[in-house]
Amino acid sequence: MIKGFEQVNVYVEGLGIVKKTIKIEDGKIAKICDCKDKEGFLKLDDNLIVVPGFIDEHIHGSATADNMDATLDAARTISKTIASEGVTSFLMTTMTEPEDHIEKAMINAKNFIENPEYVGAKAIGLHLEGPFISVKHKGAQPEESIRKPSVEIFKHYQELSGNNIKEITFAYEEDGKALANYLRDTGVVGSIGHTDATCDQVLEAIKEGVSCATHTYNAMKPLHHREAGTVGACLLSDDIYCELICDLIHVSPNAIKLLYKCKGKEKIVLITDAMRAKHMPDGEYSLGGQPVFVKDGAARLENGTLAGSILCMNDALKNMRKVLNTSFTDTIDFATKNPAKNLGIFDKKGSIKEGKDADFAVVDKDFNVYMTISEGRVVYKK
Repeated sequence: MIKGFEQVNVYVEGLGIVKKTIKIEDGKIAKICDCKDKEGFLKLDDNLIVVPGFIDEHIHGSATADNMDATLDAARTISKTIASEGVTSFLMTTMTEPEDHIEKAMINAKNFIENPEYVGAKAIGLHLEGPFISVKHKGAQPEESIRKPSVEIFKHYQELSGNNIKEITFAYEEDGKALANYLRDTGVVGSIGHTDATCDQVLEAIKEGVSCATHTYNAMKPLHHREAGTVGACLLSDDIYCELICDLIHVSPNAIKLLYKCKGKEKIVLITDAMRAKHMPDGEYSLGGQPVFVKDGAARLENGTLAGSILCMNDALKNMRKVLNTSFTDTIDFATKNPAKNLGIFDKKGSIKEGKDADFAVVDKDFNVYMTISEGRVVYKK
């Protein structure tokens, strides 16, 4: 556990980038002040900036490990490697597979979340991606394991997870109203994705409690001038957060510009949707029991379907700023403030403020990561 930072450039909530000293106690930000000469506090070069730790609410794997492996070793590997990207918090994301595989993943996640080892980024919950999705927009998820939205099945998974499911992706149009209502009433983020929902169906879903869209544009009914589709509803509504895979492969620069023009700086949430090939060389890997071929920055099934990404979170930030020319701080918010607000944890994470968790990424102006601190512990250093 570090004591804090002494007179560093820091992105403080409500102030922007200022020169301050940060005192850490018990994994929390105890004080932000102008005091100097704090013995034992970290000092940084003037070209470095302390920003809130990044939050990845949608990540399947990294460095050959996947959350569906359902082992503590896999969870540790993911946690450790993504810390090098500045990520301090993440949701262990699962996918559509046979029921017993999902059950094992729930139990493993519960064990990892409730017994943290501080090897890297902290798992703060689960993102259940499927099995309640549309066959038409299944993407790289195996069709034989897809099921209709079910409150009872979700309750079963939630119980096995120790109530750690924080977000679930589902196709609302597949009779998902009851599930949307249940998620809203229990504080779980309902995210529409892998869906063929019409614009009207999505707008209804938002009224029923859906508050997020999973990897916007990808695996959902597209925009058409006679039927605005899932994408159209996401662009229209001010009440829904939009996840975005900004690797410039899943979504084109102009589509990113359109999303930003419609949603503004506060409703876009950067995710990686990364699979086990992240931080690994090109070659053959697997996702959901299917072979995946990684080449030139893209992961695809044999038929060419994109199968997650190999994107690093700090590279997503670089790409966003390149496309949108947003300010440094507004760009940082896409991976910090916005996901924290989407997940309902902005009182604890997502910005640097007294009383919040001591989660930091130390970066330069180009988002290269030099150090990552999760709840006061250094979990990565370049």
